[in-house]
Amino acid sequence: MDPSGSTDEKERAMQQRIVTHMNADHRDSVVRYLEHYKGLSSFTARNARLEKMDLDSLGINCAGKLYTIPLDPPLSSLKEARERVVQMDKDAIAGLGRSEVTIKEYRAPRGFHAVVFGLCLFTYIAFSRRQNVLPGSLVYDYLLKYVPGSGYFASIQPAVLWLMVGIHLAEAVVMARRLGKHSVPLGSRLWWTWVVSCFVDGYGSFQRLDALVREKAKQKH
Repeated sequence: MDPSGSTDEKERAMQQRIVTHMNADHRDSVVRYLEHYKGLSSFTARNARLEKMDLDSLGINCAGKLYTIPLDPPLSSLKEARERVVQMDKDAIAGLGRSEVTIKEYRAPRGFHAVVFGLCLFTYIAFSRRQNVLPGSLVYDYLLKYVPGSGYFASIQPAVLWLMVGIHLAEAVVMARRLGKHSVPLGSRLWWTWVVSCFVDGYGSFQRLDALVREKAKQKH
């Protein structure tokens, strides 16, 4: 039996466990490594995956390119890996000016928020064009004609539409910045879900995000 061969096999197995764990549970950290240590944008680094980790470096694949991040000083053993990657992530968070709370999920509107979301979405649809608020349209004949003052909707349609678009677009921009603070990769599915939701219902999405951040912060302490 070859003792050195057995040791190499154990080391490779440990390396693979580290890689699997990081990609499964700490992809946000892997993305931040590329942003902080390699200067990549959040959008470019959004699909980063750890390929390898040895005593000297991390190897991260992103968009078909392998980026190497040296470990300084090198590890004396892979048993030190956890402590090192945690410290590297703390340094990355500080360097990028990010929050320690990473958002990895979307919180859909419920209850009162769901009602507001539905009303806002209906308003977008109803006022998207003048014909929708005139007699003869499905929206008018089945719904709006029962609303007091609906006869004036056609005259205010452009103002209502562009006012909503302007206000909610500004809110969506603020939401995008907030998501960046919580390490949601720019252009990712999660990013788009939050931004589009904010464009529809505005302030309610900020309330849901804030509640989620508070929950995650409590879990960390």
